[in-house]
Amino acid sequence: MKTTVRGNQAETAVAQQLIRKGYEITAQNWKTSRCEIDIVAKKRGIIYFIEVKYRSTMAQGAGLEYITPSKLRRLHFSAKVWTQYHGWEGDWRLLAAAVTTDGQGYVVQEIIELE
Repeated sequence: MKTTVRGNQAETAVAQQLIRKGYEITAQNWKTSRCEIDIVAKKRGIIYFIEVKYRSTMAQGAGLEYITPSKLRRLHFSAKVWTQYHGWEGDWRLLAAAVTTDGQGYVVQEIIELE
């Protein structure tokens, strides 16, 4: 199975969990020529930008370990582009989700707020 297919399925697993927790998913795989956001969600008047990190095995390391200072800067940039594009002047936050597989499906290990 292609990496992009697995990544999309991991993002769908995170989106489903967010929905169960009361979030409204407003976009998945939002892209421009300069940036991308895995999931955009809204809850209680706050926009959340979610970076999904999928790892098929722990041999690759935990997914959240790959959120480096450089990646965090790109996430901030992407969020600012989205807010400008959509005219959003309200509160927004960055989240990251770690996803693995149990052999049967995708398991969302944790969702954390960044910074």
